[in-house]
Order: sequence, then C-alpha cells, then structure tokens
Amino acid sequence: MNTFPPLSRRHLLQRAGGGFGMLAAAAMLDREGRAAASLNPFAPKQPMHMGKAKSIIWIFTNGGPSQVDTWDYKPELKKRDGKVLDGFDPKTGFFPGSVGPLMASPFEWKQHGQSGTWASEIFPKTAMHVDKMCFIHSCWTGSNNHSPALFMMNTGATRMGYPCVGSWVNYGLGSESDSLPSFVVMSDPLNRGLPKGSAANWGAGFLPSIYQGTWLKPKGAPIENLAVPASLTTKRQRAQLDLLAQLNRGALAESPIESELNARIESFELAYRMQTAAPEAFDVKGEPEHIQKLYGLNEKHCGHFAAQCLTARRMVERGVRFIQIYSGGMENQQSWDGHNDIAGNHRGFALESDQPVAALIADLEQRGLLDQTLIIWGGEFGRLPISQKAAKPGRDHNPHAFTVWMCGGGVKGGYHHGESDEIGFKAAMDKVSVHDLHATILAAAGLDHERLTFKFQGLDQRLTGVENPKVVTKVFG
Repeated sequence: MNTFPPLSRRHLLQRAGGGFGMLAAAAMLDREGRAAASLNPFAPKQPMHMGKAKSIIWIFTNGGPSQVDTWDYKPELKKRDGKVLDGFDPKTGFFPGSVGPLMASPFEWKQHGQSGTWASEIFPKTAMHVDKMCFIHSCWTGSNNHSPALFMMNTGATRMGYPCVGSWVNYGLGSESDSLPSFVVMSDPLNRGLPKGSAANWGAGFLPSIYQGTWLKPKGAPIENLAVPASLTTKRQRAQLDLLAQLNRGALAESPIESELNARIESFELAYRMQTAAPEAFDVKGEPEHIQKLYGLNEKHCGHFAAQCLTARRMVERGVRFIQIYSGGMENQQSWDGHNDIAGNHRGFALESDQPVAALIADLEQRGLLDQTLIIWGGEFGRLPISQKAAKPGRDHNPHAFTVWMCGGGVKGGYHHGESDEIGFKAAMDKVSVHDLHATILAAAGLDHERLTFKFQGLDQRLTGVENPKVVTKVFG
C-alpha cells in the first residue's frame, strides 16, 4: 500500500524546480571551477593568472605617515624651508587655520644599498633592505579625512559597507590552512585604540561574512572561546557539531540559495580545529632565542610590534592568506598622525616598528618565503610639506601624494616608481590611485581585478570600482 501523501502541483513544481535549478547551478559552478568552493567557502582556488604572492602582510601605518620624512627625499624642501607656498589652498589639510610655511624634514637622510635609495634616519634597520623593496612615490587619494580615507585604502570606497582587500583576496583564492582563519588583523596593543572605523576596515561588506577578517585581541587570549570547557568532552563536542551541521544542511536543502549556511557550517568546523592550532601558532615565545632577538621581542620599545610581526611570519608558514597589522592607534599622537611634533611622533612610531619590520623581511627571506609573501607598508594618505602651527610644529593631512613600499611577492627590488613634485606636495609623474594600487596587489596574488567580481544589487561589483584602474606592471620583476 502506498503510504506517501498525495503531491500537489505546487509541491511538485517546488521540489522539481529546485532540483533542476541546483543541477543548472552546479553545471555553471563546475564550468567556473568553483564547485568545490560552493561546498566549502575556504577551499583553495586556482589563481586567475601567474602571481607569486601566496600570502600578503600589510603593515598599515595608521594615521598617515609623512612621505617627506620617511622615504621620499626632497632636498628642495630644505632649500625652501620657512618660505610661504604660493597659491596653497588652506582647505587641502584638515586644519585650515593652522597653516604654516614650508618645513624641511627634521631628520637626516642617507643613501643605502646598491640602488642608492634615500631613507630617513628613523629607519636604520629597514633601510638595510632597500634593494629588496619597491617604492611607489606617486600615490594619491580623494579624501583628507581619516575615516573615509581609511575605508578607501582598505575597501576601495570612502564609505563603510564594502569588502576590504583581504576579504576579496580570500574570496578569490580561498585558504591554504584548514585550521586557522584565512584573514587575520592585529591592532595596537598599547591601549591607543583601534583605527577610525574599527572593524569596518576589515569587514566583508556584501561578500559572504566568512571572508571578513578575524581580529586578534591585543590583550589576553587573541581569540575568544578557544579553550574547551572542562565539562565538554571531545566526543560530546563532536556530537554537538555534527548535529548543528545536520540541521544546517537540512535547512540548506530546503533553501539551496542560502549561501550563508555553508559559511556557518564551515565556521563551526574551523573554530573546532582552531582550538588546537591557534594557541600553537600564537606561541611566539616558543621561537629560538636568536629569532626573538632578531625581532626585538624582549625590547621595551618594540616588543609589542615584534610579537605581531613574528606572529605574521608564523601565520604565513601555516598557510594564512592575508595578515594586516596596524601600527598606531586611533589618531593624533597615538598614531602616525603627526599634527604636532612631527619629529617626536614619527621617531617614536618608527622606533616601535623599524626593527620588527626589518626582521620580518630577513626572516621570510632566510626561510625561502619572501618570494611568495608580499609585504606592504603604507597608510591612508600622506602629509603636507608645509608646517602645521604648534609649539612643536607638525604636518597636516595630504591626499595628493604619499609613498607606499612593497617587498617580496614578485615585486622588483630597489625600484622606484613615480615621483611627487620637488617639495613632495603632489604626485607628479606616473600617478597611482588607490584603485591602481589595489589592482596591483591583486595582480601580485594572481587575481585579475576586472574578473574578480561579486553580484550585488544587480551589478558585478569589484574592489577597483568602475573607473579604469591599471595594474602598475613596472613594479614586477
């Protein structure tokens, strides 16, 4: 006797239509080589073209370091020290009422390496690696305000709600690690706050939330709830996860277009695996003594940043795709935002980061990992060549010119791309927009910025917007 209830036409169409729809979707996904990723959003994916960078470490110098006091040498600025900059618009910076005259860099400069690269005295250790570093001196952006400029540099848009570079990279390439987050973020550990905009700077926006950055707490356990409660045995925990996965997959069968459910299932499994892998990955004190000394792990002036850079290297070794480290906190003297006392501000933050960054380059190189790891150094904008009036003068924001350097990941060492004008005020030759920079970063990782898209609100959205950005191909060796 047939025990199945009669099937209405509506139910038949609903079930059959869903089945045919899934077949069609599977066929399309298979053609694009994405079928595995639809089942596991972390699954590694093939690059779109040849790119050397398997991992990216972004040293984000929060607040906007002064290009004319770090890596963009301007002897003309010294000649014109104290003179008024004719035709200057006081609204260029953020404090139009505090405009002073042109101001020479307070630091000494020297040439380094076979490339003869000029570097400020505040980077004595990093400057030893200039022949491995690639400098872009002609970057520019469209905002002179921290929050929108931070969003622009991180997400390609001046407002929140858009996916950041790290999310796009992980969406495009997946993860090489099955037991650690594929995208991690480290912020200032000295109680100086988060960058303006906080977690929106490492959010996934309209991409599936699984691709957002995992923020590592600067104090205490880096990730909450990793320790297994004493009352929960391994067998019971496994049974709980299996039940959750069963319930979620049941819901997914009823609504196959619910992409977040796959992400939710995998996030539970990843958290389970992280309970063992993460504490080991964060154990920088387990490194040999000579490595701890190389980074300055036990030095008071830089130990906190050394721990973050060393953690980044350990993450790269374990297959983490994208790591972002914020140098500095919220704003003003708590970050590279040198409105007052540019000399004291920049010297202090360089002292914190110089040795750890130099060690990161050297350590990756000696382990054979530098070629496949792209290191990026830069902030959200630059600073003006004129002074900002104060008891100890500083420099105001400058969206018209700033310097970013990269190292490893296939870029050309000892190369300088573009120029700012003779006083470092505006990008003057081979200008590089933020979208150009993003396109170049994606290219280093083997991703085509025009093909890396996500359908949202009826449009194929991309990191690099709708203008016509160009990859800076000359930076690659």
